[in-house]
Amino acid sequence: MAILLDPPRWEAHGTVWAHLVSDVSLEELHDFARTNGVPDRSFDLDHYDVPAERVEALLAAGATPVSGKELLVRLRRSGLRVRGADRRRERGRRLRRRLAGRWADLGRVVVDDGLEAPWRDLGGELLDRWSEPHRRYHDLIHLEEVLTRLDDLGDDGEPVTPSVRLAAWFHDAVYDGGPDDEDRSADLAAKRLASVGVEERTAAEVSRLVRLTAGHDPQRDDVAGAVLCDADLGILGASPHRYGRYARAVRAEYGHVPEADFRSGRATVLRGLLGHTELFRTASGRSRWEAPARANMAAELADLEAGTTPRGS
Repeated sequence: MAILLDPPRWEAHGTVWAHLVSDVSLEELHDFARTNGVPDRSFDLDHYDVPAERVEALLAAGATPVSGKELLVRLRRSGLRVRGADRRRERGRRLRRRLAGRWADLGRVVVDDGLEAPWRDLGGELLDRWSEPHRRYHDLIHLEEVLTRLDDLGDDGEPVTPSVRLAAWFHDAVYDGGPDDEDRSADLAAKRLASVGVEERTAAEVSRLVRLTAGHDPQRDDVAGAVLCDADLGILGASPHRYGRYARAVRAEYGHVPEADFRSGRATVLRGLLGHTELFRTASGRSRWEAPARANMAAELADLEAGTTPRGS
């Protein structure tokens, strides 16, 4: 094993961070991280970011302490180092590959083996749509986050059906910033799912669920709708730093709107959301995201009203 850990000296998000790497293989690095409870979300292309309080335990588990300089030299020598200039492109490539794998897994559940090529082509079409250059928030990152939140809800015992997962893939497949985006996405789902052999009943349910994301207001007995809407709105309950990135991305998507008009409109949206008795319709969603979502939105609203830069920027 050649797991290396440098001293914690990188300040971010209220703590100090170290880097955990392998100079042999990413497989070895991921195995070590999983075994020692380092979360997947801490991985950044060629290393895991590790908070200072975890360093002692990881060293006790077998990581080798090295200086930051030695870690970088050995990582470069191994061929695993991703250069700074390449990191954005590499993140996009790996993200698309992960999502293509998710789409393939879903296809094994909902279509016959004989339709593998059409299913794969449809996945490629959807990934291309989610990669359109005008998107700033409604992009591949948002898609993966919604799918991950569905996994989280499922782990908590909420019913996450194949139809709900398909609806996540299609819910912003058409995104032009217009009032009919959800309807057009729903129509696309009905048409394209039928073309690859998905049962008519399933395609109709996916289309219905996609339309629900226009208002995120499912009926109380609509369990599937509640699960999808909670996963889509879960960004509201993210960490303040992630929420700040989300808020800036939303502003970028409305870059054509004058600042005063945007602040007024966005404040109206936030007041409306904060006025709901419950933002999330599932027990798991409320437990996970209700309190942090309200804190995030209240902070953003205060900044909008004060005319200051959003917190978390």
